[in-house]
Amino acid sequence: MADKLEKVVVPVLPRTEMFELGVVCEVFGFDRSDDGLPTYDFSLIAGSPTPSRTRFGFTIDAPYDLAKIDDADLVILPAGGTDTASLDDPSFLCGDCNDTSDLEPLFERLRAAVDRGARVASLCTGAFVLGAAGLLDGRRCTTHWRHSARLAEMYPDALVDPNVLYVDDGSVLTSAGTAAGIDLCLHIVRTVQGSHVANSIARRMVVPPHRDGGQAQYVAMPLPECESEALGPLLDWMTENLGSDLPVPALAAKVHMSPRTFARRFTAETGTTPARWLRDQRVLGAQRLLEDTDLPVDVVADRVGFGTAAVLRQHFLRLRHTTPQAYRRAFRAAESVPVS
Repeated sequence: MADKLEKVVVPVLPRTEMFELGVVCEVFGFDRSDDGLPTYDFSLIAGSPTPSRTRFGFTIDAPYDLAKIDDADLVILPAGGTDTASLDDPSFLCGDCNDTSDLEPLFERLRAAVDRGARVASLCTGAFVLGAAGLLDGRRCTTHWRHSARLAEMYPDALVDPNVLYVDDGSVLTSAGTAAGIDLCLHIVRTVQGSHVANSIARRMVVPPHRDGGQAQYVAMPLPECESEALGPLLDWMTENLGSDLPVPALAAKVHMSPRTFARRFTAETGTTPARWLRDQRVLGAQRLLEDTDLPVDVVADRVGFGTAAVLRQHFLRLRHTTPQAYRRAFRAAESVPVS
């Protein structure tokens, strides 16, 4: 496994999707040395002899060839290189190619990169390229949930998990759709260069430094937002008072509703019950304290309203599929941030 992250190479294929390509360029191609962050030797390369025409009609001119992969620390396949509307067509991987033989030189270099310990990653439907290269066989992986069944059908030896944001299987990493590509790229940075670098890049991008709650990689359902004039301010108040006892009757009284009406309105507007919403918010509050402070886990549990470390652990496992201690080991920032 590569323990450095200096040279990043991105093969551009026909039908490359612009959002995921942009994510890779933003994370690894942007010079943030003014913030004291590392810079990367970043290259877009032509992944096939076929012109890399996007589905929007314009062509990407990638200035380098496949040889750039040979000493790369990280190779990332953006979404695309596929036509998801015609996955039954055996030539879908290479766009306008007649068959996938034009991609075999890329496949060979991707396999060689994995063999020498470099990381090879895909974003969204880029997983189909890794599958065609034989790199998903026997490995846990993921892709956009709309295409996960097809990925499993096409590559039956792949261990496709449709319920995760991303999967880190050592040298081969895969992400789910769209914004999950940001999660995976920041995870790679965090794994090699630490939380400070990953969090700083995320701050510059104005995105959460991680959404999946640690190395467990399981999707946690995002907490529903609420634009109701009555409930929206209440949710903000609840978030600021997680350590307090917040029974439904007291919450209902704050918005001048009966408990029964409040519970019904809450579920209708947020998609979940008040108790579930509150538990999930308390887990998120615990995450922040675990990342940013050295407070003992039992103190963290008390501050977010769970009372005991055992109760916090129970709900942390449910939502994040990892323990508070393991989460802290994975995501604790290098320097503690004091909490008053």
